[in-house]
Amino acid sequence: MRFGVLGTGHWARTVHAASLAEHPDAELAGVWGRDLAKAKAAGAEFDVAGTDDLDALLADVDAVSIAVPPDAQVPLAERAAAAGKHLLLEKPVGLSVDAADRVVAAVETAGVASVVFFTSRFRTATSTWLQEAARTTLAGGAVTWLGSLAGSPFDSAWRRQHGALWDVGPHALALLVPTLGPVRTVQAGAGQGDTVHLVLGHDEGRASTVTLSHTAAGLSAGIDAWVHGDAGRLVLLPEPDIAVAAHRVAVDELQAAALTGGAHPCDVAFGRDVVRVLAAAQRALASGCREIVAP
Repeated sequence: MRFGVLGTGHWARTVHAASLAEHPDAELAGVWGRDLAKAKAAGAEFDVAGTDDLDALLADVDAVSIAVPPDAQVPLAERAAAAGKHLLLEKPVGLSVDAADRVVAAVETAGVASVVFFTSRFRTATSTWLQEAARTTLAGGAVTWLGSLAGSPFDSAWRRQHGALWDVGPHALALLVPTLGPVRTVQAGAGQGDTVHLVLGHDEGRASTVTLSHTAAGLSAGIDAWVHGDAGRLVLLPEPDIAVAAHRVAVDELQAAALTGGAHPCDVAFGRDVVRVLAAAQRALASGCREIVAP
């Protein structure tokens, strides 16, 4: 399958394009960007053409791997789907439920395959963890995702504006929803910087907690994820430098979904479910409902 990468930023080049350039069963056909010079430079890194002509690239590929800010991803996904191209998208699918609905509608109308790149879902260790969790009666779980944007290649305008909730919150939900079930209720509280604390209510009384931050001290950075139940605690251990390998798996699974016509567990419909939870959390933060503890 021939792929075009839409985007010229750090993640687009070092993960999406790098993965496809090395993939044994997919071909990187070109790179698109709004800035022609950047598109050509990105393409040159992988010996493919760079262009600012989206229609021309779409005419030459079977699928697109999109790595742009969420608000830019939505119209690009719509155009690619309308052109009959399969979609490998970044999370979040959009920054509102309406935006996510647009992408889902475009995919359903076109009948194309879709996968949202929740990075950790494409690790072998995560697949094993999910299988173990499925054999256990679970009561709850927790995810802590702490980091610092300052000085990193991910210090972008959209992440500063929307915070860790919208950037790494999708990763947390991509682990908790398949283990504990759909999220029915959200409580939220703000911490220092953009730190957010969530309490999620799932079906059958299960509950989970999530702490997210892009403004944590450097020595505090790290990821912890676990669920608990009658078999004790099931801990998902972090693994460094997995993005390119995970993206390669996502490419495999998109191609399989396109071939079989089946829905992928991380398709745009699941991506929209994640956006619904994030939007509810944002509303909970804005409402600021809290009780003061009496002295």
